[in-house]
Amino acid sequence: MKIVALAGGIGGARFLRGLRAAAPEAEITVIGNTGDDISLFGLRVCPDLDTVMYTLGGGIDEEQGWGRSGETFAVKDELAAYGVGPSWFGLGDRDFATHIVRTQMLAAGYKLSAVTEALCARWRPGVRLLPMTDDQVETHVVVTDPEKGRRAIHFQEWWVRLRASVPAESIGAVGADDAKPAPGVLAALDEADVVLFPPSNPVVSIGTILAVPGIRDAVAANTVVGVSPIIGGAPVRGMADACLTAIGVETSAAAVGALYGPGLLDGWLVAEADADVRVDGVEVRSRPLLMSDPEATEELARAALDLALELKR
Repeated sequence: MKIVALAGGIGGARFLRGLRAAAPEAEITVIGNTGDDISLFGLRVCPDLDTVMYTLGGGIDEEQGWGRSGETFAVKDELAAYGVGPSWFGLGDRDFATHIVRTQMLAAGYKLSAVTEALCARWRPGVRLLPMTDDQVETHVVVTDPEKGRRAIHFQEWWVRLRASVPAESIGAVGADDAKPAPGVLAALDEADVVLFPPSNPVVSIGTILAVPGIRDAVAANTVVGVSPIIGGAPVRGMADACLTAIGVETSAAAVGALYGPGLLDGWLVAEADADVRVDGVEVRSRPLLMSDPEATEELARAALDLALELKR
């Protein structure tokens, strides 16, 4: 069986770990969000790709869900001593090594997809991890700064430094319109038996992947089941509500299901607290959605996969 999952962030990575356990014989391809990518200290940082790679490869900091386990921050402290910023994005010493290797390979002419494959050769995540594109796409957020006025800032600055405390007036994936799917992305979607949307941010993770021309249509041609990132009107984790507000969508399982819509979704898993949710043209089922431990995560992934196979066109 061939499964494709679109993923970004901690929720996506943890769901994938459950999916790998639920379908150990399946060939799983993960299309990772690269809209969060940012250049810092002369290095190219790919947070979502690395979170998937570290989580599935056993190197993630389990408590916070991002970054390396057993991390130290000597380099960060030294940079701060020199007065070199930004200080709000905390790269650890072990993590720096990944970004140095990536940046060197990119500078040598390798595409991001080839670099990701090389990095995964060390971590052996048990899935094929593909960036959504080899082209540069960055998510930017328009805000009104009390001191600097209305301006666009990188998503990471809004998300990490400001903690999404300043309302986003709009969110856009800069460069997405001109980007092409990375090698292997469209072929994987064409060959997939089912496509899954983990409980990742629907605006800046899955939404950004779908913004790359060609990917949405390739996804829509398949059987797709998504898992709601919203339980009882609130995000499971993170600040997806701030992103949804920015695009005028209510923070609810029903609204996110409708945002994807029957043009993409065939099935939609919602929390038991949202069992009354209905989305026109989509089969909605309620299940426990909290990924509180490996067993619960595996059960959630199995429920999504089972529904997809049941609905397979």
